[in-house]
Amino acid sequence: MRRRQWANLACVSALALSLGYAAALAESMPGTDPTLGIPLPEQPALVILDDEKPAPARPDASAEAAPDAADDAKSETAGLPVPETEPGMVTGTVTPSAQPQGILVAPDLPSVPAATPDLPVTLDIPEIDLPPSDPALIAPFRLQAAPEPLRSAEPLIAPPDLPKVVVELPPASEFAADIAARATEALALPRLGERERADIVTAYAANGNKPLWIDGKGWSEAGKRLTARLGRAAEDGLRPTDYPLPAFEASDKGSLAEADVRLSGLAVLYARDARGARVDPRRLSKLLTPTLYLPSATEVLSELTGATDAGAVLAAYNPPHEGYRRLQAKLAELREHLDDTPLVRIPAGPALKLGMRDDRVPLVRARLGLGPTEDPVFDRSTATALAAFQKQAGLPANGVLGAQTLAALGTPATARGEQDIIAQMERWRWLPADLGSSHIMVNVPEFRVRVVRQGQIVHETRAIVGKPETATPIFSHKMDHVIVNPSWFVPPSILKKEFLPGLAADPEYAAKRGYVVTRTRHGISVRQPPGERNALGWIKFMFPNDHSVYLHDTPNRRLFANERRAFSHGCVRVDNPFLLADQVLGPEWTHERLKRLIGSGERRINLPAPLAIHLVYNTHVVGADGKLTTFEDLYGFHRMVRQALEQQG
Repeated sequence: MRRRQWANLACVSALALSLGYAAALAESMPGTDPTLGIPLPEQPALVILDDEKPAPARPDASAEAAPDAADDAKSETAGLPVPETEPGMVTGTVTPSAQPQGILVAPDLPSVPAATPDLPVTLDIPEIDLPPSDPALIAPFRLQAAPEPLRSAEPLIAPPDLPKVVVELPPASEFAADIAARATEALALPRLGERERADIVTAYAANGNKPLWIDGKGWSEAGKRLTARLGRAAEDGLRPTDYPLPAFEASDKGSLAEADVRLSGLAVLYARDARGARVDPRRLSKLLTPTLYLPSATEVLSELTGATDAGAVLAAYNPPHEGYRRLQAKLAELREHLDDTPLVRIPAGPALKLGMRDDRVPLVRARLGLGPTEDPVFDRSTATALAAFQKQAGLPANGVLGAQTLAALGTPATARGEQDIIAQMERWRWLPADLGSSHIMVNVPEFRVRVVRQGQIVHETRAIVGKPETATPIFSHKMDHVIVNPSWFVPPSILKKEFLPGLAADPEYAAKRGYVVTRTRHGISVRQPPGERNALGWIKFMFPNDHSVYLHDTPNRRLFANERRAFSHGCVRVDNPFLLADQVLGPEWTHERLKRLIGSGERRINLPAPLAIHLVYNTHVVGADGKLTTFEDLYGFHRMVRQALEQQG
């Protein structure tokens, strides 16, 4: 009986604990899960069916209470509460329909003997439906076994072997810091302008300071082509010493970086020199006003870096004209032959003229290749030989030994010839790279006018140019119209030098010569009306310019018979100008039709299209046969250019 009471006590205690825990939980957070914070479903009511009610108490229960007192004392000694048995208490086995999760387990109780065969009391507690729990949320509140590591799914078919990808970083990044640090020092070239230096630095910065001409071990293929072109600068009439190639150590990144930037600076300098930057013509004379087409550093580097052959692109900055190429070939020919003329030093002294006696005469004759003479007289043979030398040297062929001629005699013939050709090549750089498929070329020292179409001369005639004191300017422009029966307005220079003194001496000075004087707010204007005596003749060819010069007819046609035709005030007088009009006005306006307009009043005729015209100063010309022809340096422009280049050297 004692064992049975212990069984009943254990069952009742378990039921009480379960019900107490549920009640406490419902009071603390009614309807809400403490972990998830979501409402819980309503708990079903506990219903005891009639067939599950406990049986009435047995009569022998009181008889067995005494022996239980000793056991109760033992329980109190052990620290456990002693349950009191009340009348009507239900005893038996409680079997829930499902074990609730998370219920605290009571401390270990003494082992309970096997239950008596009495029928147990069974309570049907339905299972509570809860939403599925997230393991990650309940992990802190419940011990779980560590999950197995995820395993990748094995493909059923093995993939093919992929090729190995080899990524090679360009060596450019290795030089970026050195290029940025050494750019200023690398671009310290004497004639490279500040603007060009800044443009080069900007170009490198825009490219991430990557090298352009090195590949990590030395010059790249493009760099080698550039250095080769710079090394042959003498072929183009340029000085190789102006483009000293940088030296570097292949193992020194800083040295390589500096060499790369230096080569860019040298290439830009060469390109600009090839287009005419070595000499500023406007500083030599106010009458030298060509428009130079100098490339920017950005343009040069852009073209070179994008070219297949950087050396060929760099060489193409030199003039592409046939006249320049012939001079280039002649320069190479001169350098192949050494000058075997004995160089004789002639002392300075007064100018020697025909018939003068001087101790220097034997030296002059020896320098000119003439035989000795007993009497030191500057005779006719000496003067004739000296005049031939002067003509070849581009000097006035007057047979007088002056300072310029003496300096020319003191230079070896080969060296002097090189200097002359190089100075002439330099003036070709003043011209546009594109002269125009159709254009007019006026060579002032030659006194010639030529019309060129598609590279062929279609018309050529004689010309009269300005006197040395009123020189014809050198420039390029566009001819756009022709005027028949023109009036001539006396330019200010002639008005000041000739007309004002004449009018001061004779008020009728202008009227007697057929000029009309008009008083203006700023002074007077003198105009010569159209007519046979008009200084412009019957026709003039207009190309607006700063010098107020143009091509025109002349009433003094007899002057064309002279070999040296420098008679004008700066304009270019054309022999038989109506034939020239045929070339520029087209077939609609023949010279017969134009002549019918003479005397009928001033008439303007526009050209079908503007025509390029170039007034040039070519004292050294190489023909198609390779023969060099020299013309007199009328205004000293050739000498100015040659001296300017020599001073740079």
